[in-house]
Amino acid sequence: MYSPTPDDWHETNRARWDERVPIHVASDFYELDAFRAGKDALRAFELAEVGDVTGKTLLHLQCHFGMDTLSWARHGAAQVVGLDFSEPAVETARGLAGSLGLGPDRAAFVAADVYDAPAAVPDSAYDIVYTGIGALGWLPDIDRWAETAASLVAPGGFLYLAEFHPLTDSMDETGSVVTDDYFSRDAWVDETPGTYADLDAPTVHNRSVEWQHPVGRVVTALASAGLRIEFLHEHDVSLVPRFTTLERHVDGLHRFPAGRPRIPLMYSIKASRPATR
Repeated sequence: MYSPTPDDWHETNRARWDERVPIHVASDFYELDAFRAGKDALRAFELAEVGDVTGKTLLHLQCHFGMDTLSWARHGAAQVVGLDFSEPAVETARGLAGSLGLGPDRAAFVAADVYDAPAAVPDSAYDIVYTGIGALGWLPDIDRWAETAASLVAPGGFLYLAEFHPLTDSMDETGSVVTDDYFSRDAWVDETPGTYADLDAPTVHNRSVEWQHPVGRVVTALASAGLRIEFLHEHDVSLVPRFTTLERHVDGLHRFPAGRPRIPLMYSIKASRPATR
């Protein structure tokens, strides 16, 4: 339900994520054993849109327990840094990096709030700032986020965001009818137990506080923060079965059935900082 932002939103969300780290690590959704054996955690459209990362530095904001972060290291990034506000997630990420033979010089992880990232991460700027996949909805202030993220993009570098499309949060369970206000600025407070990685998992910290950020506001915030928008792409696939009508394909992504009118399920943005002369 929509409501004014509760004062304890940050502590509430962190408790929820802390509890879900071990559930996610053990889940079939993340396939951690397959990842350790070499399976790529990144999506094909991300790899194509980000391009070659060989020799580059990459900062992953809101990295959870680091699978995507470490995948960029496997693809050749010289150094990756992951940041997350959950201590259990960061500790898990550090252990996972160690098990892959990636020391702190190649893969470092920092426990901090995303708004505090400039003071928390090892370097002042990175070739690539990567973020998304269910991250923005946990942040109340998208303008502050954009300013923070943009400040960490090195001259000649870029920010890449891949995220669930906020329109999907306004639709009914079939993805056919608009049921909620796409432009609402209020918090959405929910009490749903379990987690997307295991719907039936027994959980205690079930309260969550989230916000909806229309795509236009995200783009405007990044442009206002001094970045140049290279592209905005909308995608007809989802990582999760967001609607009951979606079908899972062999690539692991979910799509509407053939012949059914589609809506965007995800979107991606590349925004660059001009190189200094």
